[in-house]
Amino acid sequence: MTYKEYKVIHVLEGGLGTIFLGASGIPIAKMEATLNKEASEGWQVVFQVVEQKRLLLFWKREAVVITLGR
Repeated sequence: MTYKEYKVIHVLEGGLGTIFLGASGIPIAKMEATLNKEASEGWQVVFQVVEQKRLLLFWKREAVVITLGR
């Protein structure tokens, strides 16, 4: 399928939960609400990747990069 426009959404795991609890988790409700809003405007998920980023020196936190197209 060919798309004429693309949009990238970057969703991060909470930083404070990562530092104080060791892990936090991706905010699923926020990601779901954002995707539903974008889908109502005609966007479709083209690609998604989960990456781990370093937070300060000792912690890692996850981020989801979602590419949308229409």
